[in-house]
Amino acid sequence: MHVDAALLRDAQSAAGDGKAALAVAETYGGDIPLPGGGSTAARWQLFADLAAVDLTVARVVEAHTDALAILAEAGEGYCEGRWGVFAAEAPGVRLEARAEPDGEVRLYGTKPWCSLAGLLEHALVTAHVGDRRALFAVTLSGSAVRPEAPEGWIARGLSTVPSGPVHFDGAPARPVGGPDWYLLRPGFAWGGIGVAACWLGGARALAAAVRRQTARRADSVDAPILAMHLGGIDVALYAAGDCLAQAAVLVDAGSANGRDGELLALRVRSAVARAVEETLDRAAHVLGPGPLAFDEEYARRVADLQLYVRQHHGERDLATLGRMLAEAES
Repeated sequence: MHVDAALLRDAQSAAGDGKAALAVAETYGGDIPLPGGGSTAARWQLFADLAAVDLTVARVVEAHTDALAILAEAGEGYCEGRWGVFAAEAPGVRLEARAEPDGEVRLYGTKPWCSLAGLLEHALVTAHVGDRRALFAVTLSGSAVRPEAPEGWIARGLSTVPSGPVHFDGAPARPVGGPDWYLLRPGFAWGGIGVAACWLGGARALAAAVRRQTARRADSVDAPILAMHLGGIDVALYAAGDCLAQAAVLVDAGSANGRDGELLALRVRSAVARAVEETLDRAAHVLGPGPLAFDEEYARRVADLQLYVRQHHGERDLATLGRMLAEAES
């Protein structure tokens, strides 16, 4: 991919800045391969490479390109502008889509956890249609859309990517796919694995810091312990990277659709998340408090990665995986 070098260079310049990261996403998003088209491995490798440079940029670029991939999966082709995907749910808030007498569909209510909504031009938003959910494309400008700064946002990780609610009061919306299509389409699972590729890239950057420290202290009394931790990190990240590579092959082969895709995403995301958490733990033992207190880039990377990997549902995802396996057995 010819875009790689320029994208990574601009990612370095935008490091830690959500607004600048959006400009990077808009510039390069259309050049990043779509999942399932034969270059899924290249797509996920690029996400990992971006995350190794900066997790803020990777987080923003992944979300923007996920929207483009969803639109392509719906047969809509490339759409210009800065896009996001707002699909989270939360207790006490609800967004509804209503068909008006004039034939227009409009959104009413509140959508939680809308990252960078005040800086985006368009979003793909899930809304309730009766007791089902459907996906809609909506323009975020105008008086019918009101992004709200997240109350009490004190995040140390991904601090320039705030995720607050957006209030909709009759905003025009265009259906994308039919009811439940967003969750049932093959790309839903693939998108989740793409996020895991970002987690993996962030952990690889921590591993590089551990490797440098272990090499510098090769003659110290702690050298065997440092080497042990570095070896543990390497095994964990190698296994996670291999899972990701195999998943890309399955996606491009058409073997990751439906239930197979859901199982694959649960396995890969869980494997990567576990490797990331092990890397964070071992890196802390090797590097100690020094870089967390005095190295701004390292401290930001740790905070970013800790927050980002919490998008993994942990025990709940493992329980879902186990239940699906047991149901298949019976």
